[in-house]
Amino acid sequence: MKQAKVGNKVPAFSVPATGEKTIRMKDLHGSNVVLYFYPKDNTPGCTTEGRDFRDQHAKFRRQNTIVLGVSRDSLKSHENFRAKHGFPFDLIADEEEKLCQMFDVIKMKNMYGKKVRGIERSTFLIDSEGRLVKEWRKVRVAGHVDEVLEAVKQLNRTAKKG
Repeated sequence: MKQAKVGNKVPAFSVPATGEKTIRMKDLHGSNVVLYFYPKDNTPGCTTEGRDFRDQHAKFRRQNTIVLGVSRDSLKSHENFRAKHGFPFDLIADEEEKLCQMFDVIKMKNMYGKKVRGIERSTFLIDSEGRLVKEWRKVRVAGHVDEVLEAVKQLNRTAKKG
């Protein structure tokens, strides 16, 4: 599996998502994309992060930006999580860890004193040409969505000048 690297085009992928969709990298061409990886549906930090993206979703859309959440949870879990919190964006079920590996977000974490493999909360910004332009790793939820939105606005300002 090819790795996604800042400055390079994101490798092709095809993954299942909510709403009985299949998300393909090639279908996202022409829009900026925010891919945010989170550990688990219906946990406090992940719920807060999802709600923050939900609350700013109209602003992302005005910036020609698609928001997609990614975790290893099942589609059924994602559908419930999305409906419960009214997320207007799709969630990708990466049960086979294709995207997790591509973006290198699986890390060893401490859970109650035990070492476990899990998703390190991370966000990636892909431009309308399919190039990875920015990444945030070891994300702290508070204020993160505002920071991502500002980066999208900056990307669009730069693109207009170019």
